[in-house]
Amino acid sequence: MMIRHHPNDATLLTYASGGLSTALSTIVATHLGACPSCRASAARAEQIGGALLSGVEPVDVATSVLDRIFDRIDAGEPEQEPTTAPRFGHQGLPAPLGSLLPEDMDSLRWWPVGPGIRQARLGEGEAAVRLLRIAPGRAVPHHSHGGHEMTMIVSGSYTDEIGRFLPGDVADLDPDVAHQPVSDAATDCICVIATDAPLEFTGWVPRLMQSLVRI
Repeated sequence: MMIRHHPNDATLLTYASGGLSTALSTIVATHLGACPSCRASAARAEQIGGALLSGVEPVDVATSVLDRIFDRIDAGEPEQEPTTAPRFGHQGLPAPLGSLLPEDMDSLRWWPVGPGIRQARLGEGEAAVRLLRIAPGRAVPHHSHGGHEMTMIVSGSYTDEIGRFLPGDVADLDPDVAHQPVSDAATDCICVIATDAPLEFTGWVPRLMQSLVRI
């Protein structure tokens, strides 16, 4: 897998510090499972954070907090795997995305959101991410972003104003970016998307449909 597009450094630092939303963290963690370079960068960010914390003056911690920590240790809860040890779930995709998907992709419920475009929601609330399935030659309506958007290609490919995105590539976009992804392969482009604010479409038809399809 030749990965050419990655999360930016600021995103990796925020991820390492635990500052990203659950949905955005899902995209980053899935990309890390496929990208040794970004895994190393995230690990360095965690080390820097640890070094900074070691220089912070200690503060008193409530007894109840310590009790909960010791209870978890006594219960033998497994430790979280380090960033440098990727796990894989269904469809051979890195966790956590692979763990969210069913073993049979055909069992997913795909909902139409436009001509040749369907979506499937994975998870609920803050943890919700969307799979977008774009038929060959079809385009997502031109849009910008009300906040942070991250998209990772699962299969197929698309091209937009930024470049061409293939499996494993991540588009890490902020409100300054406007684009129109076009599926440019012979098969459907399937990508996973997380946002922390609604998209901002240029055309009135997509804006009208937005409240119905929740994008």
